[in-house]
Amino acid sequence: METDLSTSVMVDRLVSIRQYAFTTSTRGFSVERREQLVSVAFELFYRYGVHAIGINRVIAEAGVAKKTLYSHFSSKEALVAATVDYRDRQFFAWIEGRIQSAPDGLSALYALFDALDDWFNEREKLIHAFHGCYFINVSAEFGDLNHPIHQQCASHKRAMLGLITRHVSQLLSDEKTVTTLSEAIATLKEGATVQAHVMGDLKAAVKAKAIAAELLNARVKH
Repeated sequence: METDLSTSVMVDRLVSIRQYAFTTSTRGFSVERREQLVSVAFELFYRYGVHAIGINRVIAEAGVAKKTLYSHFSSKEALVAATVDYRDRQFFAWIEGRIQSAPDGLSALYALFDALDDWFNEREKLIHAFHGCYFINVSAEFGDLNHPIHQQCASHKRAMLGLITRHVSQLLSDEKTVTTLSEAIATLKEGATVQAHVMGDLKAAVKAKAIAAELLNARVKH
């Protein structure tokens, strides 16, 4: 069963919010330099927090002049928005790659938790070392629900729910049940991430996978 959620989420990810990250033109400047700035800023913001890192630290770490940075980004918030977009693309490329290696349905959903387990335990080399969820971290620093950066973070979470829903809908036909199970699995995924980060529980993904398996097996007819 297909739902409208996946389609609406994809549109949500690709339209107006991302415009916030590109408030200045990059004409005349290399795409590579811009990506370098975003990558360096992301690493610093992810490890230490957005408000703990000033523009001068980003400039020093990236090895560029302040003028160069402001040629690409009109403000620090524009740079932060670009790092959220960068992490969104990076995270989805990674998680979708892990899920695609498994058959659809149950195996794909279990692969989601296996990927998280590798990430929490520093066995995953394709994304940065685990410092919690960047979208949760950043949204906490921009607490106003209507702030564009907070909305970017929410857009990522809606997209993740859409991905989960797509796989749950391959197992069940009842729309209400698909929605309920998808939201439960998404909550388990988020809870495991917080538990691993805040409590240092490196088995959080394994525990969440076991609970997800019980929920799914109770509903899916073999």
